[in-house]
Amino acid sequence: MQGNDIIAAVATPPGRGGIGIVRVSGKNLQSVAQAVIGSVPSPRVAQLSHFLDENRDPIDQGIAIYYPSPHSYTGEDVLELQGHGGPAVINLLLSRCLQLGARLAEPGEFTLRAFLNNKLDLVQAESVADLIDASTSGAARCAIRSLQGAFSAKIHALVRAVIDLRMLVEATLDFPEEEIDYLESAHAARQLQIIREKLECVLIASRQGSLLQEGIIVVLVGQPNVGKSSLMNQLAGDDVAIVTEIPGTTRDTIQQLVQMESIPVHIIDTAGLRETADIVEKSGIARTHAAIKKADLALLLIDSRAGLTAADQQVLQSLPADLPLLTVYNKIDLSSESARLEEVSGRPRVYLSAKTGAGIELLRKKLLEMIGWQANVAGEGMFMARQRHLQALNQAKTHLDQAGPWVQSGMQLELLAEELRLAQRALSSITGEFTADDLLGEIFSRFCIGK
Repeated sequence: MQGNDIIAAVATPPGRGGIGIVRVSGKNLQSVAQAVIGSVPSPRVAQLSHFLDENRDPIDQGIAIYYPSPHSYTGEDVLELQGHGGPAVINLLLSRCLQLGARLAEPGEFTLRAFLNNKLDLVQAESVADLIDASTSGAARCAIRSLQGAFSAKIHALVRAVIDLRMLVEATLDFPEEEIDYLESAHAARQLQIIREKLECVLIASRQGSLLQEGIIVVLVGQPNVGKSSLMNQLAGDDVAIVTEIPGTTRDTIQQLVQMESIPVHIIDTAGLRETADIVEKSGIARTHAAIKKADLALLLIDSRAGLTAADQQVLQSLPADLPLLTVYNKIDLSSESARLEEVSGRPRVYLSAKTGAGIELLRKKLLEMIGWQANVAGEGMFMARQRHLQALNQAKTHLDQAGPWVQSGMQLELLAEELRLAQRALSSITGEFTADDLLGEIFSRFCIGK
């Protein structure tokens, strides 16, 4: 990505629509505007214009808006051409801009330029993509809060607090002859504890936001005919899976996206696990094991009429030991109370009827509890966080934890200063103050072209 080039791209989705937008960004776009619309529009004023080709013949008629630097999305001159949304018309308009010296923008390049020109920090830039990709209303609201700077403000406050504490340590190291204990006089140990507590609050809020952004994958496993497909249909609120009394009906994995408290939950119905000679069913079972490997949580379904059987134990033993597991005793509408007393090694369990819907709400609550969802944190306190944000926050937490003993004892101040420096660096990487170029390329390459 070359920052001095003029770039152009279609900013609206592919296909036909009422409006199609071509966005242009770069230095000194007056000549482009003059060539395309015959004049330079007044700044930030929607001007009805004819869009002209190289022969001054009209390509289209629409709205032109000119945003001179630095008061634009990218911080450069920006020209938006809003024409009719037919692919042929929009491609002609884009080709005209390229003919005038612009090049086709790479994915995310407009937002990258906004970041490089200090219009957005890295968290805000990422939240642009998160807002576009949001699959639930909760995720969209969370993303707009991050775009408006709520997450960044928390990070900047933590960085400032760490810097203030570093200054005390550096003063003690640099002026030993003064015989002043800067750390003691400023209650440095208490300051560090406050920073750690605030960081923990940000971590909790970020984990909730990460759930909204990333979602979870839940796989339904169990013997054939224990009600996996019926449960899938109950959770989806629709008949997405075929249900019969014949064991082995499900031969392939079926995936359905459902919302639970605005969290995107990808539920995978799988073929029943058993020994079989049927080649097609064997293939389905192989896909079941593949689905289990990528799942965040498994629901092990058991027929409550029979209780926990040897075959159920075999299914249980086939699951990865580190995979969170919720045992679901199904078909309670057909079983007696005494048949529900079996337990799988003290693991979390629920009783329900996938046929009648009894117990489904309890299942949802238990599932959300197991993935760490905290309803009391939901809402205004959440941030749209990515895995890299969580990793950086955890790194900062580790360094602050390691700084604890040194600030208490007042010894090994060089080590204390280094731990604080590393904590500051980890936090600053979130907003992009310390970020490798290859990471920037990875982040912005996932944007759509035109943004």
